[in-house]
Amino acid sequence: MNGPGPLGAFLQARRARLRPEDVGLRDLGPRRRVAGLRREELAQLAGVSVSYYARLEQGQSRGASAEVLDAIARALLLDDHERAHLDRLASGARRAPRLRRPRPEKLADERRDLLRAVDGVPAIVLGRRTDVLAWNTLGHALLAGHLDFRDPDDPARRPNMSRMLFLDPHCQELYADWKRKARAVVGNLCIAVGRHPEDPLLAELIGELTMKSPQFVALWGDHRVAPCDAADYELHHPLVGTVTVTQQTLSIARSPEQALIVCTTPAGSSSEEALALLRQASDSRAPYAHSVGIPEKPSRQV
Repeated sequence: MNGPGPLGAFLQARRARLRPEDVGLRDLGPRRRVAGLRREELAQLAGVSVSYYARLEQGQSRGASAEVLDAIARALLLDDHERAHLDRLASGARRAPRLRRPRPEKLADERRDLLRAVDGVPAIVLGRRTDVLAWNTLGHALLAGHLDFRDPDDPARRPNMSRMLFLDPHCQELYADWKRKARAVVGNLCIAVGRHPEDPLLAELIGELTMKSPQFVALWGDHRVAPCDAADYELHHPLVGTVTVTQQTLSIARSPEQALIVCTTPAGSSSEEALALLRQASDSRAPYAHSVGIPEKPSRQV
């Protein structure tokens, strides 16, 4: 792997965010040439040699012990999520790279049964790279009604929620606070890279977003790690107008790398009424597509 790798990039980003006064060091004033702590300062705080810490950041060392990682985590003032992410990155750096291209993810029949069971709310199943493995009718209509409902069934056409959020104008316009949603998605992608640092399909996704989206580059370079398990979002839907939903991420016991995303609304709210109208409109794909001015056979580029 060229460059510092995920572990080195994370350490560099976290070091750059710390100021000397954050860790009790004296700031040298305007003559200071780095935005955050110097490598030698971080190494001193962690009690490791500068050369050893430099090798970690440069991706040249794979043998960091638990004690060293603890010391570095304390020096960087990492929270619990960031500390767990550091462990995953270090563990991935120690493993030999897998050269075989992974197979497309599959959705078990029982997961489709689960989607049918929650048919009253918008729901989708995401894979570990945020690929849409399946969605129910309402989930499709709310989040991606401009795409073909059958696209998740074909790995070659399968939508990816991260790609859609950054590259699809429809999804960018859907979220009132798009940047907050984008930050949450990037945070989850950082965690995925920590768990699967040698996944070539995940690396391709990150590379594509880096090449095509300056907004992604800015958020990715910050290396914020915060899992988004539940969050409220205001959506501007092209058919039913403003809808406020709580997007909740539910783990799937028998498929731990897949997640069920459900969108709920308060009982008796205007948002619940909007979803009821959307359900009526989504009974037939063609009228829905016509009503929002989109083709019945959309582009497969997303």
